[in-house]
Amino acid sequence: IHALGNRSAAMTGIARALAFSFLNLLHPRMLWLMLWPVLLALGAWLSVAFFLWGALAARLAALLRQWLETTVFFVRLDFGDSTLIAAHVFLYLVFIPLVYLTALLILGVFGMPAMVEQVARWQFPGLERRRGGSLAGSAWNGVMAMLGLAAMALASIPFWILPPLWPVIPVAIMGWVNQRVLRYDALAEHASADEMRALFALNRGALYFLGVQLALAAYVPVIGLFAPMLFGLAFIHFLLAELRAYREAPLEGRAVPL
Repeated sequence: IHALGNRSAAMTGIARALAFSFLNLLHPRMLWLMLWPVLLALGAWLSVAFFLWGALAARLAALLRQWLETTVFFVRLDFGDSTLIAAHVFLYLVFIPLVYLTALLILGVFGMPAMVEQVARWQFPGLERRRGGSLAGSAWNGVMAMLGLAAMALASIPFWILPPLWPVIPVAIMGWVNQRVLRYDALAEHASADEMRALFALNRGALYFLGVQLALAAYVPVIGLFAPMLFGLAFIHFLLAELRAYREAPLEGRAVPL
């Protein structure tokens, strides 16, 4: 029962954070922060796709056709069109996470401090700033997120041979990367290093859930363009509210005056 109560409270906190995030997006400054990282990332990767997409799709289709023909050597089938379509689907499933991951990293470095400042002024004006994070810590966190992404991508290679798993694998991986990138910058200004570690451990499931929602939202037309900003705000709202509740709890270790 206690676990169910914690899960219900976490879902309520996430829903509240997303609602506040939608409201925050109406602010002109937030609208600009929402647009320019996505447009920059989209322009960069579209330029890469313009020159490489066709060649990559043809190469991937040839590799997939070769693997299928080797696997079902006793049956003569024509895999030409189906493998090319599968290659384009695979590249699309990779392209979308690359765009919003790039936008996410740009937002984390250049946009999250301004977003945290704005949200704290509106919703958490009395929350003490203990500055447990730093710019160097944010950069290192981004490096660790990329290393984790590379490790999980390599570990998932055997599962890519099963087409039904293609939509699941990038979402599962990017869910982890999303929460890893955004959680640090959301708390860096207000939480101490110990508080950050404690809150990340206490809210591991909720943070991953938010990360997965961002990964799914990235594939929705139009909405996907606003997803990094929206969920960046959601991480800020959720974690600052959790930080405030954590400090108000009697188990934080502060002396209680009689």
